[in-house]
Formats: sequence, structure tokens, C-alpha cells
Amino acid sequence: MKNFSKKISVTILAIASLLIANGCSDDYLDNTKIYAEDSESYFNSESDYYNALVAAYDPLQSTFINVLMGEIASNNTLCGGESATDVPGYQQIDDMVHTPVNAQLQNLWDWMYGGVNRASYIIEFRDKTNFTGKEIILGEAYFLRAYYNFELVKWFGAIPIKPEGRFSVGDEKTIPRSPVTEVYSYIEQDLKKAVASLSYSAPQVGRATKGAAEALLGKVYLYQNKFTEAANVLEDVITKGPYMLEPDYGKIFEFQGENGSGSVFEIQYTDIEGAGFGCLQCSEGNVAVGFQGVRGYNGDLFTSGFSFNVPTQEVVDEFEAGDKRKEVAILDIDAWAASTGASFTVGYEHTGYFNRKYLPRKRSATAAGDLNLTNPNNYRAIRFADVLLMAAEANNRKEIANDTKARQYLNRVRARAFGNSNNEVTVSGSDLTAAIYHERRVELVGEGHHFFDLVRTGRGAEIPGFTENKNEVFPIPLEEIQFSQGNWSQNNNY
Repeated sequence: MKNFSKKISVTILAIASLLIANGCSDDYLDNTKIYAEDSESYFNSESDYYNALVAAYDPLQSTFINVLMGEIASNNTLCGGESATDVPGYQQIDDMVHTPVNAQLQNLWDWMYGGVNRASYIIEFRDKTNFTGKEIILGEAYFLRAYYNFELVKWFGAIPIKPEGRFSVGDEKTIPRSPVTEVYSYIEQDLKKAVASLSYSAPQVGRATKGAAEALLGKVYLYQNKFTEAANVLEDVITKGPYMLEPDYGKIFEFQGENGSGSVFEIQYTDIEGAGFGCLQCSEGNVAVGFQGVRGYNGDLFTSGFSFNVPTQEVVDEFEAGDKRKEVAILDIDAWAASTGASFTVGYEHTGYFNRKYLPRKRSATAAGDLNLTNPNNYRAIRFADVLLMAAEANNRKEIANDTKARQYLNRVRARAFGNSNNEVTVSGSDLTAAIYHERRVELVGEGHHFFDLVRTGRGAEIPGFTENKNEVFPIPLEEIQFSQGNWSQNNNY
């Protein structure tokens, strides 16, 4: 993460199925410090806590897979790639034929639990050594554990949790998969602790803040249909936080738009340390960016990639006339080639469109390793526009609706999108709900949210191949079921 000042290499205790096991280094940027995560002799100084915190942030970079697969799983995009057998795990998820034997789902499970355990390591030893500012590090650790667990519960439903600390060898045989309601309660508790410990300004760019914790808590409430609670906490982000909509939507996803005024939480990437296909999680770059690049591209502004995650005509048509976001979000490659002289080749499931927000941009030749796997494009994990639209939905859907406030927040987003106030939404009730759903789709297209928006609002059937009472969650990887020796059952209909 390019805005942190240390560099450490973390050795992870391989806990059967519950941990990511790798010896890859974490790119925070100067000194190298090696420690073992199972060491009971650590946490003797402020620097020990700080180094452990950097290690807990590092698996965020692996969430490229969550974003890429989350978009592919929705009706926004097709998988694409070179052929029908290019990354079978992605292809299966696109077609909704995935099974418990899926390498990409296994990776997501492993990498997110690696993050859980790194954050839990700090929390487990929270009382060992005192120093000024420790509450900030602990607040960030609670936020990170909540972030990783939220990703896991979104994807897999009921999951094993261990509030008191790290998972240990054998826990997979004794700790059950907790019901979703208990998992969410656990996440809420962690986020409330983070909110209480953090401020709206971060000690370093890229670290979590009170606003990030409040926004994530609001999203967690929204996913549980706790609309009043969501509206209240998101109101704090809007009225007390330092965030504002960037005037120019077109700059948000460029390098100069990173960590801008509308960025509530942003995952930092860099191209100074590379990786290969044998260890994608080792990359300090945004792997998803290269995967989404135009195949065989030669021309201005962009570089080539592997042509995954190609937008459909359906989502392109979702944009209204005059919506300036369309050209920022969607690259019409034929029109672009005709106007610039660029050339390209056609991949599998070619639609003519690409996810322009996260296409690889041309840059100086500084990248290490495979250039396609080390793109430095940050991921805007929580944007202020997302907060406004979540607040609009919460106010519209809560028991005693406040449609006036819901429209106010919705129309703030629309005013930027159209560059004027001539396209304000004036409807109420269920019509307003539908308008908010539409706005979330076009504002956040390409950012990995739409599948989960459809599922949490009971609209999963809009996804081609979606089976109700099955595809709302993904299967627990087969290896995890086997390691648990009967302790964990599989999700329904898998």
C-alpha cells in the first residue's frame, strides 16, 4: 500500500482451511521486518503494533477478486476472457453453474480469512503493551476484521467466527458456522468499536477513518433491512464527515483522482512490487485492472489486458440520455478505435464494451513483474456517492419513510451526473425505491456492488441463470467442508 511507510514480510501460520498461507512480502515501503504471526513474544512496542497493522491491511489488495467476480456474477457484465475455458471459476460464476469445486471461490475464502486472522492477531494482544495512539491502531484492526468478515458473509452466508482472537489449528473441527444474524451482530460490534476509536482524519493516506467505519456500518445495517439504523449512521457520515462529491465524475477513476474528496475508503495499490500467475495475491498492483483491459490493444491512453468482465448492452442502455457518467464508465471500443486509430483484438463473449473505470492506463515503465498484474489503480471501495444513495434508500425504505430526504440525497448524485438540476426525481414510495435502485446501478457500475444489491433486495432473478434459494450465496469451498470433518454443512442446493 503505497502511502504507508514501512515494509514487512509476514509469515502466516497455515491453519488448515482457515488461513491464507504465503510468504509474499507486503509493500510498505522501507524497512523489512519478519515475524511469525503465531509468535507469543511479539507486541512489545508501538512499532510491533504498527507493523502488524500494515500486515492486516495488506490482504485488502487481494479483494480485487471480490470486485471482479462480484461484477461478473451480476447482470452487468459477461465473463469474457480468451475462451470459454479461460479461468473456469469466473466462467462458471458468470453462468451461475459454479460448484463447491471452484478455485476462485477458494481463493476468496482463503484471502479474506487471512485478513480476519491478521486483524484478530492485533485484537488478541490489545492489552499487552501501552503507548499513545494505540486506540487508533485497535480501531483500525476492528474495522479491518469487520471489512473482511462482511465480504465473507456476503459471499458465503453463515461463516465461522471467533471474536476472542485468531483461529487455531483444529478450530475448523469445533467452531460452527455461525448464523448470518450472529455474524452481522459480530461485525456491528467491531464497527462500533472502530467508530468510537477513530477520527474523520487518517494518520496516513489509505488508512481507515471514523467515516469509513460509519459508512460500512450503515451498509451492514442496510444489508439486514435495518433501515432506521442505517439512515441514522449514514446521516452522521453525510453531515459530520469531511466528504463531498467531486465536481468532475470523469476524474474520479484516473490516477489524479485517487483519495479525493469523495473517497470514504480506498484500497491502495502500487506497481513497485510485482507478481505472477502463480501468486496473484503477492501483487501490490490491482490485478483486476489488467484482467479487464482490452485484448490486444494498441493506442492512446490505455494498455492491453485480458478482456474479462465486459459490460452488456443491457447495462449500457440503463444510462439515460445526457448522463455524463456513461462515457466514464463504459468504453465503446469500436467508437474509440474509430476516433483515435487504436487497434484491438476480439476476445470471448465480446460485447464491444469495456469497464472504463478500471482499464489499465498508460504509465511510466516502473512496474515490477508482469505488467498486467501490477497496475497501480486504486479501488474506490466506499465512495461518498454510495453513501448518499444508501442513505436515500434507508430513508425511503424505513418504517416511517422520509422520502423528502431520500430525494434530496438521490438528486445530489443525479445533479453531478447530468451537470444540472433538470433531471431531479420527484416520485415517492415504491417508485422512488425503483429510482434509487436504478441510480445505484449506473453510478456504481463496474465497481462490484450490483450482484449484492440485487440479492439483498430480492431481485436476484434478474440475473440470467440465477436459482432462487440457492444462488443468493456461494458454496463453501469443498476443501473447507472436508477439513471440518463434518462440522460444517454445505449451503443449500450445492
